[in-house]
Amino acid sequence: MEKTDKHVPLIALFGESEKGEYETAYLCRSLQELSDCLGHPPPDSLGLYCAVQTLLYSYPLIFIRVRQEGYSFPDYIQGIRLLQDCEQRLHVEAICLPGVGDPRIIEMVEPFCIKHRSVLMMSERDLYDYLMQ
Repeated sequence: MEKTDKHVPLIALFGESEKGEYETAYLCRSLQELSDCLGHPPPDSLGLYCAVQTLLYSYPLIFIRVRQEGYSFPDYIQGIRLLQDCEQRLHVEAICLPGVGDPRIIEMVEPFCIKHRSVLMMSERDLYDYLMQ
């Protein structure tokens, strides 16, 4: 991950993609960078769709690739570790977890959000799954 201005708000997003390394945080500031680093979205994946929306709203993005949205618990653990390692250099304004309703993942992300006053972004469907477990 390259250096960035700590005062620039970033969105951290966990999602699937057709290419890119696992256990790597990709800083993307444009749709071209996103496409070059991560390629196209797999079927039924929401991560890259959310990433495009984030960039269209002019927010830089940290994309952390996971093997399966909502299910690859080790990928989410490693992604949070990556964010913690970089926390002195950046300001994560929000963490987006498309496809995640698993309480273990949400509860693992919660302390990071509280510490950094970051918003947790999830869909209505994922919130419902979380609340019903």
